[in-house]
Amino acid sequence: MELVNPGLGLIFWMTLAFGAVFFILKKFAWPIIIQALKDRERHIEEALQAADRAHEEMKKLQIDNEALLKKAKEERDQLMMEARKLRDKMLDEARVRANDEADRIVENAKVRIENERKAAMTDIKNQIAEISIDIAEMVLREKMKSSDVQKAYIEKLIEDKQLN
Repeated sequence: MELVNPGLGLIFWMTLAFGAVFFILKKFAWPIIIQALKDRERHIEEALQAADRAHEEMKKLQIDNEALLKKAKEERDQLMMEARKLRDKMLDEARVRANDEADRIVENAKVRIENERKAAMTDIKNQIAEISIDIAEMVLREKMKSSDVQKAYIEKLIEDKQLN
């Protein structure tokens, strides 16, 4: 029962022991504990601030990345448009050159055909002339078999020549 109803002396010595322990703890342990808690609180606060700064920096980086991506897409689109224009220009130039070449080939072919036609006409005229001369020679031989006819014809030609 003594523990349930402690005596006055026990209470005194327990209070004195508690006070001494409390004083020792307050003098030596509490400042260290309080300092450790303050350091921990400061460290946590700094970590939170660093996390906030990192979060803001990540937002800035993300915005910068999006801007760079947008710029890259615009540059790509610009390059593609320039490439298309260049391709169209090259195709048009090739088309014009091909048309010019085709026109030149057709013109050369027309000139060659005309030259060959003229050559063929000249050849035909020469052949007709040769045939005509051969026929005229045959007719004259047949007609002028006798020397009297030949002399009369020559005299006639000479008279016609003198009149002119």
